[in-house]
Amino acid sequence: MTIKTLDTVKHAGGTPEAEQPWKDLGLKEDEYARIREILGRRPTGAELAMYSVMWSEHCSYKSSKVHLRQFGEKAPASDAMLVGIGENAGVVDVGQGYAVTFKVESHNHPSYIEPYQGAATGVGGIVRDILAMGARPVAVVDPLRFGAADHPDTKRVLPGVVAGIGGYGNCLGLPNIGGEVVFDACYQGNPLVNAGCIGVMRHEDIHLAKASGPGNKVILYGARTGGDGIGGVSVLASETFESTGPAKRPAVQVGDPFQEKLLIECTLEIFGEKLVAGIQDLGGAGLSCATSELASAGSGGMRVELDTVPLRDATLSPEEILMSESQERMCAVVEPDKVARFMEICEKWDVIATVIGEVTEGDRLEIFWHGEQIVDVPPRSVAHDGPVYHRPYARPEWQDALQADDASKLPRPATAAELREQVLKLVASPNQASKAWITDQYDRFVQGNTVLAQPEDAGMVRIDEESNLGVAMATDGNGRYAKLDPYAGAQLALAEAYRNVAASGAKPLAVSDCLNFGSPEDPGVMWQFAEATRGLADGCLRLGTPVTGGNVSLYNQTGETAIHPTPVVAVLGVIDDVSRRTPIAFEEEGQLLYLLGDTREEFGGSAWSQVVHNHLGGLPPAVDLDREKLLGEILISASRDGMIDAAHDLSDGGLIQAVTESCLRGGKGARLVVPDGLDTFTFLFSESAGRAVVAVPRSEELRFTDMCGARGLPVTRIGVVDGEEIEVQGEFGIALGELRTAHEATIPGLLA
Repeated sequence: MTIKTLDTVKHAGGTPEAEQPWKDLGLKEDEYARIREILGRRPTGAELAMYSVMWSEHCSYKSSKVHLRQFGEKAPASDAMLVGIGENAGVVDVGQGYAVTFKVESHNHPSYIEPYQGAATGVGGIVRDILAMGARPVAVVDPLRFGAADHPDTKRVLPGVVAGIGGYGNCLGLPNIGGEVVFDACYQGNPLVNAGCIGVMRHEDIHLAKASGPGNKVILYGARTGGDGIGGVSVLASETFESTGPAKRPAVQVGDPFQEKLLIECTLEIFGEKLVAGIQDLGGAGLSCATSELASAGSGGMRVELDTVPLRDATLSPEEILMSESQERMCAVVEPDKVARFMEICEKWDVIATVIGEVTEGDRLEIFWHGEQIVDVPPRSVAHDGPVYHRPYARPEWQDALQADDASKLPRPATAAELREQVLKLVASPNQASKAWITDQYDRFVQGNTVLAQPEDAGMVRIDEESNLGVAMATDGNGRYAKLDPYAGAQLALAEAYRNVAASGAKPLAVSDCLNFGSPEDPGVMWQFAEATRGLADGCLRLGTPVTGGNVSLYNQTGETAIHPTPVVAVLGVIDDVSRRTPIAFEEEGQLLYLLGDTREEFGGSAWSQVVHNHLGGLPPAVDLDREKLLGEILISASRDGMIDAAHDLSDGGLIQAVTESCLRGGKGARLVVPDGLDTFTFLFSESAGRAVVAVPRSEELRFTDMCGARGLPVTRIGVVDGEEIEVQGEFGIALGELRTAHEATIPGLLA
């Protein structure tokens, strides 16, 4: 918003009827009235800019916070939790004096408008969130969803997003260890680009975002402030896309990973010398967010001289400076006697640092421009006491019909030849096909501490070279399941991520989430959100994995068409010794294959129903979280005690997809036998939850099966690792070479 004359606090008090562009900035009429009520006058242009970005959906969670409270109200007791919801990222204790911080966030709309920069700055933003907690970032993950794989716009968006993630993360020297890539027509015109990061620190190094101590200096350091990203994600992510394109197109932020690398190392050295009393990264809402949140969480007062902010563009107005979301910037609160040393370290790393203000005795955030006061607000009213909406929500009228349209009516293969054909069609489908064309563009092993990475069930990194202590993370979310039943769909996402972490040998500890939904102004979408949030909160309570933080992304729709409700769940786990981790690969002939869990006729939302029949209907697989917990305990114990050589969870595509991936990963075939009581079709394609397939050395068979029996976990021997094909005895065989061609050719064929 550009103004011709400086709109000071004094001027605003004397011109109550002056027209202001509150609607153009995304505010509602009642919100603008509330701002006037808080201030006792009309806001200045700078104040209006601050409120508009901080009260946006992306920053204030005004439509979602009434439901998100459940994550606190239903939080399970956890000895591991060190910092919970409300900070830049959650922090958990992983033992040996180490703390791990992790979080997942969205950068969806910017990545549709400008795929490379949108995705790159999504990575940069989440890395700074982790850095601001006092941690060294050690790995990133990227859950992604795009439109139909063969749609022309997917060829525009996906390569740019992947290049942005790889380009930024690779330049930072951070391994990309996990994530997902999902294709569905519902994401056409509204891709989901979620980014996650893991950071490691000692317990005593945790930092919080608060500005306390009158007289302490406020220092802005990092890149200069520019015109890129004015309003950025804060406004853009709070608006529905029209069918012809984005309704609002603020400049997408432009990232500089080399500047961010300097900022990381500079900040870590500053932390090492204990120079910071409070710190906040500049992401969504830029300086508006950093100053108001630091002041609100601290003693309550701050004075800022805005004209001291280093600029890339000298023509920027005060409003634009406050709204700019230029990247690679941090804001620190520093005691006066430590400022000189702070500046020395910044100079050493070639990082621009400027004192822009100080903490005050009062309870106001005051901002000045060339000596004139342009902001005088209670900081909490900007940062934390924004609107709270109890949006109306109702189960959609079409939900019953969708659930009644069961997949059991779909024609099933009648012959062994048809079974074989459908297996090949499944493993070659875009969602089940190898994503190596994408993941090979990421450096998964930089720093030398990556233990497991894509396409493993979970990414895993070592965090202590002497003890081999490590952490694992998996992200999952099935929008098709959530469309059928949002409550169960959220729990299935949680269960799958939990199962993936346990299958790697790590003990699940805590959860972060990225809740991607359509417009909250649609009662049907709001019902989906309310149900998914309730399901996730209930599920985390049952599994004992508290939600430490996350992100809500709303308005993900094009015109009137919303995406499938897509709650993405990240589960973090700890493993005492990464040398005992469990990979997915079947590598030794003679290994015995066991199926853990119960297999039922569950095909609602399944990959088979989508790939073979383009069908979505019925109910998703049933969720049994007690069984998931038991399965996790068995997988972790078996990994720790050397009872299994490989493990792979069963989810999208069922058993045959998991066995195919494990065989191709290890270069060994398998002979499968259909268990009594199951037909071949259900055995191969069912997506019943709470299951895994494991490869057991013959020497450990009795010990392993006895453990499962003693704990009450169903265990069924289904075959052996052998040969150079996957053979379903009595039905068909497919050579590994044929499977590999089908599995690996799809994505390059569509996108190369």
